Amino acid sequence: MNQALEGNRILDLTRLGPGPFASMMLADMGAEVIKIEEPQPRGGLASDILTPAQGTKEELERAQAYNCLSRNKKSIALNLKQPEAREIFYKLAGTADVVFEGYRPGVSSRLGVGYDTISGINSRIVYCSISGYGQDGPYRDLPGHDPNYTSIAGLMSLIRDQKGNPIPISIPIADMSVALHAVIGILCGLMARVNTGRGQYVDISFADSALDFTCFPLSMFLGSGLQQDIAPPTILNVFETKDGKFITSGAIETYFWERFCHAIGREDIIPYQFAEGEKLDEVVKIIKEAILTKTRDEWFEIMREANTCVTPVLELDEVINDPQLLHRNMIMEVEHPSVGKAKQLGMSIKLSDTPPQFRNFAPALGEHTSEILKEIGY
Repeated sequence: MNQALEGNRILDLTRLGPGPFASMMLADMGAEVIKIEEPQPRGGLASDILTPAQGTKEELERAQAYNCLSRNKKSIALNLKQPEAREIFYKLAGTADVVFEGYRPGVSSRLGVGYDTISGINSRIVYCSISGYGQDGPYRDLPGHDPNYTSIAGLMSLIRDQKGNPIPISIPIADMSVALHAVIGILCGLMARVNTGRGQYVDISFADSALDFTCFPLSMFLGSGLQQDIAPPTILNVFETKDGKFITSGAIETYFWERFCHAIGREDIIPYQFAEGEKLDEVVKIIKEAILTKTRDEWFEIMREANTCVTPVLELDEVINDPQLLHRNMIMEVEHPSVGKAKQLGMSIKLSDTPPQFRNFAPALGEHTSEILKEIGY
């Protein structure tokens, strides 16, 4: 075995971002992921957010070269509303280890590809559903997107500006967390099957997954009844530098704080690490003034030498050239047959014996239809 999930077949019915990100991670680990795609775009969107619904041949090829979400996958185009397509899906399900879907609750059953049907065909199937609020409960049928899930989970109420207004979170935390939870759930299902011989149903909710990110403040609230906002009106902050860029400090431990104060030449504020009120404002003002005396990169070198928790705030064009991330192959370069060298997000899980691999670029819609149909007897 060259890869951790080699030999596992996954039928992927998910769309947009979260589901494809999860199945990307599984495909990177060696699973054979077959995207079950709709022949025509629905709602003006293609199968994932990095695949254009329409475009010229050159535009589509370029999108495939840079599309990490669909790399290492195969594609078959099926309209599951048609009996013939469902029959194909049933035959594939009989050969599969995992079915992964992201419809609203009840839709997969109405299409005839729900867990009850598929587990009747293949009792070893691990069937994972991701949905906004889960397969049951009063919000079961409520539509939503990332801001809705982070709101329900309390994340948005924890991040506020200086006036106390909730700040919308600019990255899709619920989307990314549901993807990671789905991967964990699928792997748990596969591991349990080794012991029981049976598959099972995996129910993953965006809102539940987002709630996990409140573990620390929620636990504190449950113990004390007090809500502590995540926004940092404290010494742990983002500071502007002389060149108009920014650094961020995470000097929580006393020894890191002391080193930070020595590095900026203000040992006099060491006793005030946990200052409050006017004294806190005074200390933050002192730090801001000190940080404005040097450039971002100068401070980074000074703070590295001081061995304290300070890093530059990188823009995306800097992220893709950061020496640490490049060393970890988190920005990888691959050679596309027509586009040439293309860069993609790397693979964050490092395994010594069965590492993730790049095997192929994102497929065109239905690219593997003939190959897969022949395999199951058509």
